[in-house]
Amino acid sequence: MKKNILLSILSGLLLWIAWPPTPYTTWLLFVGFVPMLVAIENIISSNSPKKGRQLFHITFIGFFIWNTLCIYWVYNSLKTIGPVVAIPISLIPYSLGPLLMSTACWLYYRMRLTTHRWLGLIGLVCFWIGYEYLHQTWDLNFPWMTLGNGFAVSHQIIQWYEYTGVYGGTVWIWVVNILIFLIYIGLREGQTKQLRLTLIAAFVLILALPIALSLYRYNTYKEPVNPSNIVVAQPNIDPYAKESDIPAGEQINILTHISDSVAQANTEFFIWPETAIAEEINEDKIHNNNYYLQVQHFLNKYKNGNVITGAETYKLYNTRATKTASPTENPNEYFDSFNTAVNIENSAEVQFYHKSKLVPGAESLPFGNTLSFMKPVFEHLGGATGSYGSQPAPSVFYSQEGIGADPVICYESIWGEYVATSVHMGAQFIAIITNDGWWENTSGKDQHLDYAKLRAIETRRWVCRSANTGISAFINERGDIVQHTGWWVRTAIKQDINLNQEMTFYVLYGDYIPRTGCILAIIGVIFIIIRSRMKRKVA
Repeated sequence: MKKNILLSILSGLLLWIAWPPTPYTTWLLFVGFVPMLVAIENIISSNSPKKGRQLFHITFIGFFIWNTLCIYWVYNSLKTIGPVVAIPISLIPYSLGPLLMSTACWLYYRMRLTTHRWLGLIGLVCFWIGYEYLHQTWDLNFPWMTLGNGFAVSHQIIQWYEYTGVYGGTVWIWVVNILIFLIYIGLREGQTKQLRLTLIAAFVLILALPIALSLYRYNTYKEPVNPSNIVVAQPNIDPYAKESDIPAGEQINILTHISDSVAQANTEFFIWPETAIAEEINEDKIHNNNYYLQVQHFLNKYKNGNVITGAETYKLYNTRATKTASPTENPNEYFDSFNTAVNIENSAEVQFYHKSKLVPGAESLPFGNTLSFMKPVFEHLGGATGSYGSQPAPSVFYSQEGIGADPVICYESIWGEYVATSVHMGAQFIAIITNDGWWENTSGKDQHLDYAKLRAIETRRWVCRSANTGISAFINERGDIVQHTGWWVRTAIKQDINLNQEMTFYVLYGDYIPRTGCILAIIGVIFIIIRSRMKRKVA
């Protein structure tokens, strides 16, 4: 028991050391699960009672260590509610992923009871992909720890993400770990020499071939030349002072000043961070809003200029027009609040995008449809439901010149397929607006930046990233960070990027790997149920 716990802990530590933003340790992802697989095999082969429960608990320990050490910074964004109260709330994201990971391992154990090891290991990969896809799509979504994200600091070796997305990385990591596990376990099981040589050959081929192809693609990839001048602003306004200490008009003055300091006459887009306009704006009356007029005045000197900025906006309705609408103080009047990206240009045209991938708890009420019966209770107690409004699909902002920009707000940048959908709709570059200041100077901000490199590779689009307190950056189509700012500095940077209209395989077909994996996982669960019932009947 102690040995298996130590093996699980070792796996957790190896995976943590391998995870972004730590450089030069990515290769540990290829061995990180091996100790865990050995511990699982020890449990399956033992005479211990309640093997399934023991396996679940032991694997949970390792996965909890891995997840907690990688996303410890979640606590920083919650501690304003109270340093002690924030601890149990932080345990939700720390524990939820590990619970699902351990469930995948438990399903693997159940499959091993009724079938061969090799089929069970295929099932394990499918169950794991099923967990990752569930954690990306349900109301408690948090795909931060999707395995394929682990290559974000070594983007040169995963240029093939333009075909597979991050789930290709998940499969790659598991297959290599499983091959190493089978080679190791064969040493104590009297494995034949021929089988061992076959496994070693498969390991070398599956590890080396994707790396070789990726490095070739990385070194030979040429961007289509179609330049556009972009400015990214970083106002460096303390997020805790943003809504109270500094007037919204003064914040816009800061943004226009630093943008002016680097802009050119031909600058086509100014990218400002999430909630850069800090006071709520009525979308239906935006043309009369002082902050909108302030931005319009700034654009007078830039003929083809557009400002993509974050804002807090709202819409009023005469009826409860949406599921997230809440009543105002006026009778028969309802409103929706949005975390919004706004495109403002030198005309009366204004484009809005409402953040769709909302942070569970902070921006949305998980399982709101199921708990909708509680809405009147929240309202009776004097509050809304804790939910922003959203839109069901991504958008593309088009400039007067016809340039398509994909507005991506903060958390949304870790959804590969969602970003790819905007590119499929016509976006020629990706504009990420975010505010990572809540996490303070932790690895969270660096991970968030690194993950943006994956979006560039998947779509072969430049990423222009504006972060309120940093790190803002320009990322080219190969995933290289061409230019970036420092942390907690007020500045702006400019770059001539290349606009791209070509579609990658991943943009065209999206997350086909996890969808296939989920189907196979469901078949696996059905197989386990049927075989278990047959076994009981025989008994």
